[in-house]
Amino acid sequence: MKYPKYLATLFGCLFFSSIASVQAQESMQAVQMHAFGEPEVLEVHELLVPSPAADEILIRVHAAAINPVDTSIRAGRATGLSGAALPYVPGFDVSGVVTRVGSSASAFNVGDEVFAMLSLRRGGGYAEYAIVKNHEAALKPESASHDEAASIPLVALTAWQALFDTANLQAGQTVLVHAGAGGVGSVAVQLAKWRGARIIATASDYNHDFLREIGVDVAVDYRTQRFEDFVDEVDVVLDPIGGDTQVRSIAILKEGGSLVSIVGLTPEGQNTQRNVNVTSILVEPNGEQLQHIADLIDEGHVQPIVSYRFPIDAAPQSHEQSQTRRTRGNIILNLD
Repeated sequence: MKYPKYLATLFGCLFFSSIASVQAQESMQAVQMHAFGEPEVLEVHELLVPSPAADEILIRVHAAAINPVDTSIRAGRATGLSGAALPYVPGFDVSGVVTRVGSSASAFNVGDEVFAMLSLRRGGGYAEYAIVKNHEAALKPESASHDEAASIPLVALTAWQALFDTANLQAGQTVLVHAGAGGVGSVAVQLAKWRGARIIATASDYNHDFLREIGVDVAVDYRTQRFEDFVDEVDVVLDPIGGDTQVRSIAILKEGGSLVSIVGLTPEGQNTQRNVNVTSILVEPNGEQLQHIADLIDEGHVQPIVSYRFPIDAAPQSHEQSQTRRTRGNIILNLD
């Protein structure tokens, strides 16, 4: 079939324009896994920058956090939780700048500095650009750097949803926070102090001065001391450990008290005969709560704690550090 000359010219222009558009599409560096396994499966690859859907924003990521759930997914232990399919870009905590906004109404504008927890079903944070749902993000605390802001979302939302949404912690109550120097624990201590609770926390002796600095009233060395010797009745327990620690913690709850686990329940926890509330939760993104937490940071009630920073090509080393379980606060992957 022959076409008029002007149509042939038009089709040719459209064809080559389409090719040029594909060729010009921006690329980015991202940490991607092509297999589950040891930290060495984390490799830097060149990928295309994704485009936001109507209810999403695209951010240029300046920093992403390394969380224990990241190392579990990488090792293949939590693929059922995340739904991770290979190839996979890990990461749930990000801080950066909005570069593009989807077509639907959004509270954010290009140029806004934001931080977010991405859905555990999606990930994608270890990359120079990341897709963020509108409801997952909040404006970054003005007083925090991108590194500090990225250290906050998952751990702070976990602590908030455990202590306040689930256990309904109130001023004057006593809370026991296990692993108080860790990512979730250190933020939980600060949120509980802001709420007006009395705080007991477990950690190695090395971290006790740090715990007192962030608001702990009684610090217990879990290696040489039994927390039961320091308290016999608590209103709330935050449990990021499980096992025997969980069972022993249930025994010191007040009648009607609450234990909230973020690692699942033991058989004893599931079948306790005591008049207490024993619950396991899985953190969910929540931009509204995250904005409240940002305000608390700017008001000085919550201090982001970053212990280690790694460049993008040192992602395997960042996971090795996370697996030591000897980190105060959080670990950051810097993507600048």
